[in-house]
Amino acid sequence: MAAVELEWIPETLYNTAISAVVDNYSRSRRDIRSLPENIQFDVYYKLYQQGRLCQLGGEFCELEVFAKVLRASDKRHLLHHCFQALMDHGVKVASVLANSFSRRCSYIAESDAHVKEKAIQFGFVLGGFLSDAGWYGDAEKVFLSCLQLCTLHSEVLHCFRAVECCVRLLHVRNGNCKYHLGEETFKLAQSYMDKLAKHGHLANKAALYGELCALLFAKSHYDEAYRWCIEAMKEINSGLPVKVVVDVLRQASKACVVKREFRKAEQLIKHAVFLARFHAERAIDIITHILPEDHLLLASSKRVKALILEEIAIDCHNKETEERLLQEAHDLHLSSLQLAKKAFGEFNVQTAKHYGNLGRLYQSMRKFKEAEEMHIKAIQIKEQLLGHEDYEVALSVGHLASLYNYDMNQYDDAERLYLRSIAIGKKLFGEGYSGLEYDYRGLIKLYNSVGNYEKVFEYHNVLSNWNRLRDRQFAVADALEDVNNTPQQTQEVVQAFLLAQSMGPARPCLG
Repeated sequence: MAAVELEWIPETLYNTAISAVVDNYSRSRRDIRSLPENIQFDVYYKLYQQGRLCQLGGEFCELEVFAKVLRASDKRHLLHHCFQALMDHGVKVASVLANSFSRRCSYIAESDAHVKEKAIQFGFVLGGFLSDAGWYGDAEKVFLSCLQLCTLHSEVLHCFRAVECCVRLLHVRNGNCKYHLGEETFKLAQSYMDKLAKHGHLANKAALYGELCALLFAKSHYDEAYRWCIEAMKEINSGLPVKVVVDVLRQASKACVVKREFRKAEQLIKHAVFLARFHAERAIDIITHILPEDHLLLASSKRVKALILEEIAIDCHNKETEERLLQEAHDLHLSSLQLAKKAFGEFNVQTAKHYGNLGRLYQSMRKFKEAEEMHIKAIQIKEQLLGHEDYEVALSVGHLASLYNYDMNQYDDAERLYLRSIAIGKKLFGEGYSGLEYDYRGLIKLYNSVGNYEKVFEYHNVLSNWNRLRDRQFAVADALEDVNNTPQQTQEVVQAFLLAQSMGPARPCLG
């Protein structure tokens, strides 16, 4: 009977051979390590599929073995699956590899430059893998060991490597929210660049400046972030890795949004997406369940969970369940707020957003005075950081107006705040801004409550005109729909941005 007539499909000869090797793993272990890296990885992946994690862990915890499977770059996503399974199983392979690499660097401290260069290159690959997987602490240890090797020689090559190492280290420290250490890393990189300059060599600074922008943006230092983004854009050239270009364009686009330079932001992010669609690898996020409870990166996930619980509670018809869910959401929001304050301090946009989240939650819990206090704090912080006419300020103003209107019957205060929110929205985004609907509907409810039916009629007309304006506008196209057909080269996008910047100063972020 022909194979195609059977209900099963026979294994390929290759897969059968891999299975046979795995079945005889104990006897074949030494021979497995002499196989080409792709075949060696397939054997290990079969161990993973069969759940033989103790044996797989024994292999991956050996630095030479893991170095070899890392070279099977086309199977990197599968390696991440194996790696995470080991970590979940309790095999601390990330720490074992980082410690092993650190010891190796100590052993070869007196070796010649070629040996050190080879170790540094492997460290970049290993640290990059650990960073992509979210094991920032272990990646940091690897890059610090690389940096130590770079400092043992004064050759130009080692200065270039030190700069590259600092960029990678800064990226990891940004990812791990170690901003103070990140600032020190940036200064160290600058010192190496100064050494290179004294010898007549120039290192490209785009990646370094891009990472600095990310650090400054996280700390809400928006004006500084914008200035450094401009410097990073000046460093872009055709010889840079595409990932660096994409990262710089992305950071510059974020900075333009804060500056309310929306056309520039759109052009930059579209081109970044165009490049990223064809060149950038997608990182695997495996960090949420492995971080300590007080880690800042958990603030976002706690916030999202709290918002979900709040929505469930609002729709719940069981009073006891509603109160329990709202209390759980409260605890999560409060934890997120404390994490943000610990990392950024009181006067930071992220902290202000957490105050706003608590304000809306207290409103759901009918704790109106507490809600008012949280919204006012959010407004005050945002005004100090962003100015009085920023859209973030408008959002918080609208939330406080809603509290006064729907729950506290403070109609005069609510009216004043609604009108302020509307004025900011129109100024920034025009008459057709989508956020205006909520303010218009809030005013209609308000004027109904106080019996001012002339104003009710007026704002019904305003809302109708807003709807007609929205209908007349062209349908908002997918922001990425013309990404595949972008007519511009990267250098054209960069030059257009820098030319526009040179024609006049950007709007300040601060009021």
